[in-house]
Amino acid sequence: MSVESTRRIVLLRHAKADWGQETDHERPLAERGRKDAPVAGRRLARSGIPFDLVLCSTAARTRETWKLAVHELPERPRTVYEERIYEASLGELIALLNEVPEDVSDVLVVGHNPGVHALADALAGEAEGDALARMNRSGFPTAAYAVLAFTGTWKSVEHGVARLVDFWTPHD
Repeated sequence: MSVESTRRIVLLRHAKADWGQETDHERPLAERGRKDAPVAGRRLARSGIPFDLVLCSTAARTRETWKLAVHELPERPRTVYEERIYEASLGELIALLNEVPEDVSDVLVVGHNPGVHALADALAGEAEGDALARMNRSGFPTAAYAVLAFTGTWKSVEHGVARLVDFWTPHD
């Protein structure tokens, strides 16, 4: 893959989680989350992005979101369950993206707020249409995703490097 190739980062927030007696890390999806996750998967499939790699938080709600969403994709991408995504800061998420292998064109990160919203906002140096305004107005709800495109290496991912090309929520 050449350095000048366009790469995409898709940030998917986990679907709606339940509040029970579990620890935060082990919270399962709520009924609405179990309905929204496949909808997000179908929308990702329609985007036509051929994910080379999925980085998914180890939290129960993110794993369950991904399990329900991936069944809607035409092909199952390589998935790495990454404990560093859970409760990650903006800097930690950027550092994780800087570690993506250079042969990867398109990566999907399944994570949590406030991290995914902060990351999308920080990377988006520009945006198409009203995508940035819609993302910031909505607060990046559960099962929503943002698509960011950039040219360069994964090591070059930093503030303002990308263009926000799409933002989608299941309840628009």
